[in-house]
Amino acid sequence: MQASLDKLGASTKAPKRDQMLAAMVEAGAVQEKVEVSVDITPTGLPVDAIEAAAPVDSACVIGQVRDGKVTVTILPVLASGRCFVGDQH
Repeated sequence: MQASLDKLGASTKAPKRDQMLAAMVEAGAVQEKVEVSVDITPTGLPVDAIEAAAPVDSACVIGQVRDGKVTVTILPVLASGRCFVGDQH
């Protein structure tokens, strides 16, 4: 996932939700299981960072793009079976 998100971060500093989803799927995530954070705040402004997550085995691979810089981490799957807490799309 790191390579796919690095490629995305190099092409845009503030990717949109559909771009994050495409990068995660390109990296091998199952599209129907990918969770992506919002890319616009409730007041209509772009978010500072966008995140996407996908379950892989018993863990969640979570990627973030902030100002073109990428961070990928692995965390446990939540009891809900999801990777994100709260509203998700």
